[in-house]
Amino acid sequence: MSNNITVEKYGPWAVIAGGSEGVGASFADQLAAAGLNLVLLARKPGPLEETAEAVRRTHGVEVRTLSVDLTEPGATKQIAELTEDVEVGLLVFNAGANTYGHEFVTGDLDRFGKVIELNINAQLALVQLFGAPMKERRRGGLLLVGSLAGFLGSAQISIYAAVKAFCRIFAEGLWVEMREHDVDVLEFVLGVTRTPAMARAGLNMDMPGLHVSEPEDVARQALAALGNGPVQVAEGNEKGVEIRSGVDRTKLVLGAYEASKKMLPPSSK
Repeated sequence: MSNNITVEKYGPWAVIAGGSEGVGASFADQLAAAGLNLVLLARKPGPLEETAEAVRRTHGVEVRTLSVDLTEPGATKQIAELTEDVEVGLLVFNAGANTYGHEFVTGDLDRFGKVIELNINAQLALVQLFGAPMKERRRGGLLLVGSLAGFLGSAQISIYAAVKAFCRIFAEGLWVEMREHDVDVLEFVLGVTRTPAMARAGLNMDMPGLHVSEPEDVARQALAALGNGPVQVAEGNEKGVEIRSGVDRTKLVLGAYEASKKMLPPSSK
């Protein structure tokens, strides 16, 4: 492996929330290649089991799976029971839900609530579940997958952008808290990434000048950057962060809106 992932630092088990496809499946493959056993969490049992079997066959590690909706009551309890007999040295929180193409005031409030529940409350619950033992052992890592959307309010994804902004600030504070206990914390910020979820959303990823990352590349970058928290950005998106952190935010918000309209599927415009 080209990163610094070792069983001694981040093993012997890693938990990947959102570990069935796309970036999550790439995390699973690369962590298993480093010798870590895996616990894969995702809603859809089909892709979940396919990824688990591929990792077992390719790398010979042990893989446990749990088909679970992290927004449902009792989800954290199920995960705790599944992992109570193993030592988890790495949590990768890659689960996420988006609101592409839905304006807030006319949207489904329950659906927005699910986005908040998954991206914030479920993440907090799993960080606490696995982070506390890491603190006691004085080793481990908490890798939270963020989004470029969290740097700027955006039309039709306003809730998603807001929760991702929360997650970035949370990662910064968590990094400060855990660094003196030798636990690495990183939010790794993704831009547009060619995942099955993005394809299902119908987004146009072939716009001229649009930087599109591949899942295996961003997973590799994230694992290599795990010790360099609190926040790192996927290659090719640095300029986007610099622009979105500018001073004239009114102009930025309007500019981002015009750009986003070119990506949204026709049904949402």
